[in-house]
Amino acid sequence: MGYTNSPLVAYTKLSPNHSGQRTHKIDRISPHCVVGQCTAEGLGDWFYKSSTQASSNYGIDKSGRVGMYVEEKNRSWCTSSNANDQRAITIECASDTVEPYTMYEVVYARLIDLCVDICKRNGKKKLLWFGDKDKTLNYEPKDDEMLITVHRWFANKSCPGNWLYARLGDLAAKVTAQLGGGSSEVIPSGMQAREFQNLTETQVVAEVGALFTADQKKSGILASVSMAQFILESGYGKSELAQGANNCFGMKKSLSGNTWGGSTWDGSSVYTKKTQEQNADGSYVTITADFRRYSCVEDSIADHSAYLLGAKNGSKLRYEGLKGCTDYKKAAQIIKAGGYATSLTYVDKLCSIIERWKLTQYDVAGEASDVVKYYRVRKSWDDAKSQLGAYTILANAKAMADKNPGYEVYDWNGKQVYPEVAEGAVEGMTNADCPFLVKVSIDDLNIRKGAGTNTAKTGICTGVGVFTILEVKEGKGSDAGWGRLKSGAGWISLDYCQKV
Repeated sequence: MGYTNSPLVAYTKLSPNHSGQRTHKIDRISPHCVVGQCTAEGLGDWFYKSSTQASSNYGIDKSGRVGMYVEEKNRSWCTSSNANDQRAITIECASDTVEPYTMYEVVYARLIDLCVDICKRNGKKKLLWFGDKDKTLNYEPKDDEMLITVHRWFANKSCPGNWLYARLGDLAAKVTAQLGGGSSEVIPSGMQAREFQNLTETQVVAEVGALFTADQKKSGILASVSMAQFILESGYGKSELAQGANNCFGMKKSLSGNTWGGSTWDGSSVYTKKTQEQNADGSYVTITADFRRYSCVEDSIADHSAYLLGAKNGSKLRYEGLKGCTDYKKAAQIIKAGGYATSLTYVDKLCSIIERWKLTQYDVAGEASDVVKYYRVRKSWDDAKSQLGAYTILANAKAMADKNPGYEVYDWNGKQVYPEVAEGAVEGMTNADCPFLVKVSIDDLNIRKGAGTNTAKTGICTGVGVFTILEVKEGKGSDAGWGRLKSGAGWISLDYCQKV
């Protein structure tokens, strides 16, 4: 079989890290995130080292320049799968270093161009994205079809990151349109229910939080508030997540394209549902609401944001002041006052959800809003009901704790910052005492590949529980040091652990 290389290449440095000529024809494209805003030259230097033990056919740097590191005729070492790399063109894309591994628009635009070029030269008219590992790997593409596969299907990684993963349906559609292949026959862009079936609740929140972050950058509505509303409206619970309800939060099921129980459908795109809502005096009134059909969560989020920004009472905006509001409690009050929800406990419930899942971590800095980090005064981090207040100024939080014996100050990550934890609190967390047990009381403590915040996250969190530490090291981002888990999953910060 004949092979060619892309004319879009602006820089070439061939890596020794490959397996020679392919044993399978090209019928897949696997886009990756570099986890770094690299240059084509820098990525080439990295792949050129034999010690790297990795490579890709192409790379797209932060400026949109295309580098070639392994010719298309050869199998790169990229997706942790020999079978996939034998038939896939692999593309590393410059990205941010933390989830959702956001890419510059110029990188995404060049990825579309490169995929179009790859498909054309390999005789393909359609690029398909199914959004499902089993369906994809069991599908035998037709001669004119190319499939998208991702690294996370073959290894315990987030790659290509949630930013790009959420756009793979869009990528397939745009490439297919330029190829003149008609319908791309893909599952619509976005998070689909089955993708969440094997994830914990915390992991689901992290996956979908990236979508709300992206929407906030466009709309200016706090991601934490929008996300909390979705969770609140869904009757969020483990059972619904485990069952893979039609959208990630198990809503019944207006936002996902199916009817609510007892609702009617007009045959096009609108469902009508009558609900009972509570008045200020405690009485209830019947509300008739229409809901649009959505093919994916992103469309639902965008439509929801458009409503909150554009809804009016007469000539006045219904939710005046919501765009750009940086205080989630104030934003919740604005929505409540605008009549979005008549429940007397709406604001408290919304704020409780935001704090329970630490949703403010998905609020982004930028033109639309600034991240607000709060110090919380509680009896313990887990006892949210005991909270006396949340403060942006640490001194004010300390003053409140001083007035209330038994209360402590916690930062936005749940770490006690006042009174300061005594030196003895971490006594014994040294190599001399290994192995030892630690208790983790937060459900989203990141596991990293090495001892420090300068090493990559594994994409997995510990959850609440007791863990065995086999080794302790000093490292960036932790005062108490880093502990290596007995499970082999990686390293955790001992700042968030208590020795058992």
